[in-house]
Amino acid sequence: MFNIWLIILIPKSMVKLLNILFVEDDAIEVMMFNRVIQKIGINHRLIEANNGENALEILNAKEIIPDIILLDLNMPKLNGVDFLRILKNDEHLKHIPTIVFTTSNNYRDISECYNIGIAGYIIKPLKYDDYLVLVKKTLDYWSSNELM
Repeated sequence: MFNIWLIILIPKSMVKLLNILFVEDDAIEVMMFNRVIQKIGINHRLIEANNGENALEILNAKEIIPDIILLDLNMPKLNGVDFLRILKNDEHLKHIPTIVFTTSNNYRDISECYNIGIAGYIIKPLKYDDYLVLVKKTLDYWSSNELM
C-alpha cells in the first residue's frame, strides 16, 4: 500500500499571512512546527502557548487575536477539550477557527471536539515529511480561506 498526496499550489500573492496560536506543551513539537513554518517559506506569525491556561491568558489580553488556533489535546493544567469548552462559550473568541492537532485518534476525543465546535481534527503524522506536507496543506487552506 502507498500514499498518494495531492498538493495544491497556491501562488504566494494569494496567501494571507496568518496569526497562528499554537497550543502545544511538547517543546520538541514546537521546534518541529517552527522548522516546518520556516521551510514552507511563508512568514506566518506564530504565537506559542504551552497549555490551555496559557492560551486563554494570551487570548484574554487581546493584543493579538489569532486567525486560527492549532490545539493539542493532552496538556497539563488545562487540557485541549477543557480549553475548547471555554473558548467556544466566549462571545468574543468563539469565532476563531480551531483545529485540533494531536496524536490522539480516540473516537471519543474526535466526536467530543466536533460537538464543541472545532473546524478540523488532524492526527499528527509520525514521519517528518508527512508532517511537513500536512502542515503546509493546512496552512495553505486557512491562508487562502476568507476568514471572518
